[in-house]
Amino acid sequence: MRTDTEHTIYLKDYSPSAYTIESVVLDVRIAPETTRVRAQLTIVPAANTPRGTPLILDGEDLRLEDIAVDGAPLVQLAYAADENGLTLVEPPNRRFVLETLVAIEPEANTRLMGLYRSNGVWCTQCEPEGFRRITYYLDRPDVLATFKVTMSADEELAPVLLANGNLIDKGSLGDGKHYAVWEDPFPKPSYLFALVAGDLASISDSFTTASGRKVDLAIYCEHGKQDQCHWAMDSLKRSMAWDEKRFDREYDLDVFNIVAVSDFNFGAMENKGLNIFNDKLVFARPETATDADYENIERVIAHEYFHNWTGNRITCRDWFQLCLKEGLTVYRDQEFTSDERSRAVKRISDVMKLRSAQFPEDGGPLAHPARPDNYREINNFYTPTVYDKGAEIVRMLATLLGEDGFKKGMDLYFERHDGEATTIEAFLACFAEANDTDLDQFKTWYEQAGTPRIEINEQFDADAHTYTLTLRQNTPPTPGQPDKAALVVPVRFGLLGPNGAEIGYERVTGAEARDDVIVLDKPEVEVVFHGVANRPVPSLLRGFSAPAILETGLSEQDRLFLARHDSDAFNRWQAIQDIGERLVVASVNGESVSDEATEALTQAMAETLAHETLDDAFKALALNLPDEAQIARAIGKSVDPSAIRASRQSLLKQVFGPLADRLEAKYEALTSEAPYTPDAAQSGRRDLRNRLLSLLATVSTKGPELAHRQYQAAKNMTDRFAALAAATLAWTEEAPSLLAEFRTTYAGDPLVFDKWLAVNARAPDDSVVSRLQAILSDPSFPKNNPNRMRALVGSFAMANPAQFTRPDGAGFRFVTGAVLDMDKRNPQVAARLLTGFRTWPMLEDSRQQAALAALHGLRDSGALSRNTNDILTRILDVARG
Repeated sequence: MRTDTEHTIYLKDYSPSAYTIESVVLDVRIAPETTRVRAQLTIVPAANTPRGTPLILDGEDLRLEDIAVDGAPLVQLAYAADENGLTLVEPPNRRFVLETLVAIEPEANTRLMGLYRSNGVWCTQCEPEGFRRITYYLDRPDVLATFKVTMSADEELAPVLLANGNLIDKGSLGDGKHYAVWEDPFPKPSYLFALVAGDLASISDSFTTASGRKVDLAIYCEHGKQDQCHWAMDSLKRSMAWDEKRFDREYDLDVFNIVAVSDFNFGAMENKGLNIFNDKLVFARPETATDADYENIERVIAHEYFHNWTGNRITCRDWFQLCLKEGLTVYRDQEFTSDERSRAVKRISDVMKLRSAQFPEDGGPLAHPARPDNYREINNFYTPTVYDKGAEIVRMLATLLGEDGFKKGMDLYFERHDGEATTIEAFLACFAEANDTDLDQFKTWYEQAGTPRIEINEQFDADAHTYTLTLRQNTPPTPGQPDKAALVVPVRFGLLGPNGAEIGYERVTGAEARDDVIVLDKPEVEVVFHGVANRPVPSLLRGFSAPAILETGLSEQDRLFLARHDSDAFNRWQAIQDIGERLVVASVNGESVSDEATEALTQAMAETLAHETLDDAFKALALNLPDEAQIARAIGKSVDPSAIRASRQSLLKQVFGPLADRLEAKYEALTSEAPYTPDAAQSGRRDLRNRLLSLLATVSTKGPELAHRQYQAAKNMTDRFAALAAATLAWTEEAPSLLAEFRTTYAGDPLVFDKWLAVNARAPDDSVVSRLQAILSDPSFPKNNPNRMRALVGSFAMANPAQFTRPDGAGFRFVTGAVLDMDKRNPQVAARLLTGFRTWPMLEDSRQQAALAALHGLRDSGALSRNTNDILTRILDVARG
């Protein structure tokens, strides 16, 4: 399972480790410049390990200073240490203790993997392969051991010493130094190891579990930021209560600590009992955080807490099984947010994210199954497919089995595999056994890349009173998988009668159609509904019951009917989106768009705005057209993003221009002087008001003035940033001055600086590339910080398609130049930025050539990291193919 620059790792080659590690005792002596780590590993050969089998431990950037077995120093010929690790040539054929002392340099660690120092705080990131940068180890997820960690440091530099588990001892060492001893009684893989040392402030609270145990809670942060941690603490307590109620999962340690750090490659990390968070997912106060920030903090706090059971207590056997913990836990955090807020709005938001990030991945050169069968660099597989499509697969399982059946499967999974490193097969076996069903074909979702397309044909026989639906599925080829098997696709459905109400039927024949789900498990199935008096309008794939592209052939009248009457909120929203998408695509393709078509969409939007029972957050999502990236995916090939933008802007004016007075009146009516709260009702109200402002900035001459007025009068960051974004994305006359004022006002807050960077990166004006280059080349710009680079370069590549793909290649060259520079310091972040090129094969020829020129320039620039080279190679493989 070892990796190197050239080696591809295959799932089929997995084999258990020849050695296991029962326990780990670490002595970590933290000091500026050089930290020393003494490790005592109790190692046991596996039962079938032949005598004399070398013990090969992973290790990177370690300087070995001492080594012994069972207390006896090893002679030089007994081991070999190199840049890839440590090998014991002929270890004992019995249980033994290996002791090593290594020196590491956290302050020089710009990769932010292993132990590094961020703003004076020492902290770790070990997933997936960072522990090998702390000490020599079997750094793979199927090696589980208990950990006892003694930390020591200068008390003035690091008064706070934290690690996994429970604190069992602490005290003074004299000479200004102190120590703390932490013990984690639950065996865990090395990727879940964590420690933090530094001068940190904190807030504290407690939670009483269902069984009556008190758990001490704390959130640590830089001094002066404690007041921004209370929402995160509230989210944590609600998450703990929800997991007990929904999944019967109670927390198991005496403490749960969260630490916020400013330099972090990920959003957060679920280390056992000591979660380390990117500070943007902890800090929130109304003056600097938006409603979206509050909701995101709530979601990610929940996600990492839920990992305690789905990821920690039960972990993955190997990194191919990554979606076992991530997809399942994303599903769990989605359900939490749905219960805390609006289920319909949450579902629409999750599908929008899936379509904007995962669908392009599934349809491009970086496509891979939710469980890949090979990889060259595992860091590059923390992807939307693993996380978001993985969650959709779990959701389909819940749909197929029903609430009770899914609960039985989860209960058996927790019971059977607690304390184990396991697999997708074992996960599915629990649901199959608990429900006495066969899930062999369902497993194909984990093994097959690509987004299936479902074609629907309908036929109504008035004389026989039958209504027939024919469903066909097809998954296009993806890299390495030209031939696709039929999937098990749960298609939720409803049939609407002439009055908009659900209609009944006497019986169903043909394919399985139980309750409200049609099971599409063959290339083609037919379902016949008997006893149907009038031709219904079908509402299909309700709640987006499968991650698929639906092609129904419904007329515009049918879609308008669904937009007005469908009881399924998702499909009501989808109908409006479908109409808008068709009109923009037609315009881009040079087809005439009739006044009747735009007027019908205008009327649907007006009815949505005036609807009395739809909540505000839903209206905010519905009162819009599909974004430019969605339109590009609908067109599919020879895409001209500039033409898409022009057509979309034109249609926005045609559809919403006639409603300008009503939009403005509703905007003014939603003004509120109530004190800010981030709850669903108030944030939904702000969502709708700010959506209306964004539309007015584009379609009304009053819009720019309204945006400027709201910016100046805003009493919270949600409204202020929404006004700035509305002006910038419409590129109003006031936009440059508002951007300058925002930057000056919030110069001292890095997280608000990220907002400024991101909205700059999305600006549609032709000078945006030169403006971003100037920002990035400023000597004071913190290029080593992942948040800053993602906000500036990532936002441009992912959310500004017309400028990123401009035919002169300037947008492409800006991104590849930033990637090349970042690759020297943090390859993981550099590789992520490069994924912005994943859609280049869709572009029209001149843009394709410009993209390839930039990519070839990056390839020819010299040595690239394994991370970046992996992404670059896979992107370019499409051109070679």
